[in-house]
Amino acid sequence: MYRSITCGELRKEDIDKKVTLAGWVSKIRRMGAMTFVDLRDRYGITQLVFASNHPELEKQVDQLGRECVLQATGIVRERSSKNSRIPTGDIEIEVTECCLLNSSETPPFTIEEVSDGGDELRMKYRYLDLRREPVKRNIELRHRMALITRNYLDSLNFLEIETPMLIKSTPEGARDFVVPSRMNQGEFYALPQSPQTFKQLLMVAGMDRYFQIVKCFRDEDLRADRQPEFTQIDCEMSFVEQEDVLKVFEGLAVELFSKIRNVSISTPFRRMSWHEAMSKYGSDKPDIRFGMEINEITTLCQGKGMSLMDAAPYVGAIVVPQASEYTRKQIDALTDFVKRPQVGAKGLVWIKYNTDGTFKSSIDKFFSQEDLQAIALETKAVAGDLLLVLMGEREATQKQLGTLRLHMGDELQLKDPNRFECLWVVDFPLLEWDEDTQRFYAMHHPFTSPKKEDIALLDTDPKSVRANAYDMVINGVEVGGGSIRIHDANLQHKMFEVLGFTPEKAEEQFGFLMNAFKYGAPPHGGVAFGLDRWVAIMAGLDSIRDCIAFPKNNAGRDVMIDAPSKLDQEQLDELNILVKPIQ
Repeated sequence: MYRSITCGELRKEDIDKKVTLAGWVSKIRRMGAMTFVDLRDRYGITQLVFASNHPELEKQVDQLGRECVLQATGIVRERSSKNSRIPTGDIEIEVTECCLLNSSETPPFTIEEVSDGGDELRMKYRYLDLRREPVKRNIELRHRMALITRNYLDSLNFLEIETPMLIKSTPEGARDFVVPSRMNQGEFYALPQSPQTFKQLLMVAGMDRYFQIVKCFRDEDLRADRQPEFTQIDCEMSFVEQEDVLKVFEGLAVELFSKIRNVSISTPFRRMSWHEAMSKYGSDKPDIRFGMEINEITTLCQGKGMSLMDAAPYVGAIVVPQASEYTRKQIDALTDFVKRPQVGAKGLVWIKYNTDGTFKSSIDKFFSQEDLQAIALETKAVAGDLLLVLMGEREATQKQLGTLRLHMGDELQLKDPNRFECLWVVDFPLLEWDEDTQRFYAMHHPFTSPKKEDIALLDTDPKSVRANAYDMVINGVEVGGGSIRIHDANLQHKMFEVLGFTPEKAEEQFGFLMNAFKYGAPPHGGVAFGLDRWVAIMAGLDSIRDCIAFPKNNAGRDVMIDAPSKLDQEQLDELNILVKPIQ
């Protein structure tokens, strides 16, 4: 028996018990005639004490190094110098026997709460990084959230059903990862971006309620909240309308926040239209923990002789509360921020509403005090506030103001990490127009149903059609989204037509789904949540990488196993793949 108890279990009640522990040596402290060793396993840390009156043990202690694997047997004693920072801090083990199970080289970084290793180094030695308490906590949290999710959905009669990993490639959406088929030369599978069509087929099959915690793959550019492979909580329901779906998954959110964070979330969540989100927050995933909403002031700003404003289709402002004392240096820094390529504004107009009721602005040459007072009234600014103004094309400027709003929220520390504001963004546009290809694309996917009252507009004004779709947003993070699906074959054919599919192309790519719809497809809808993002929110992380056991870096590489990598020529020949030399 390697151990009789773990390193995180012993308490005062266990004093005088004989126990055997096994784990990794975290720290070694030699203090005169005594040597203290912190032994760590997944469950915690226990202090071991080696006395010098055991010559044989002392010889073994001399062989110990950080991260070696050790088995130790001894008697539980009360610590004279207690450690309130760990649960086992009241006790220690007076070692009577020990066995070095495996030695270890000196690790390339410190395996402690705060490590001295950079991101790339820790990713290269991820198996060591996972021994660190904060990373381990995130993995345990992920497990608990997945378990709570399974239990909650099981209680509502959802069936967990696996869908294929090797599927057919479709050109809509993000790029696919493709897999060559050896047995079908020149043909390829794709890894699923989502089990979308399969879960709809499960509804046709009468499964009624399906879920799956499933790996998905998208070959797209990466950032802090994206990985080439990610995990979805994927769900579908039959005989439901939008409110039915929202109610079920509000319940899941309540369950997770209650059991993971001990936080009570009130329902129903706020519903906000996509149009309201964009006009007030400049984002389809607004953070509503703080105000500073966008105000349109176009009509108040034009005709004053300032050519940029007069020519702008849209002028908008945010009101920064009690920031009129911002210095010129601070305002210049904000101007530089909005001019960054990631934001894209040409410049920034500022208006200070001084505490004495007067105004000072960068547009004093064109705007009188009365003009500025009218803007203050329209935006509900009060004395002591600072107004930040941008102008340009409507949608682009709203997005720029939304980015500036979030930046100010960070700068003024308005984003309380322990406050959770949940909402549903609804009524998205069904379609978006692409100027380069001169065609419409589905904003979500081609199986999203239009709102019933907008179906007639597919023939006359497709751009105005609203989708029967919804995204759950928590603290400015889109944790998941879904829609009511098209279940009528004629409407689905119409959707393909609007998207520019020929009947032959639609049949080639989606004929299997269209054929299934001929055999009685029920009304259905669903949702998919990003498990990685949801865990990151619960853990208070800015990046999803630290809640994934083996993540990729920002270039999509696994630096630990060095993937992706080249194939041997023999493998390439077997797959009939010709690799062109890189120019």
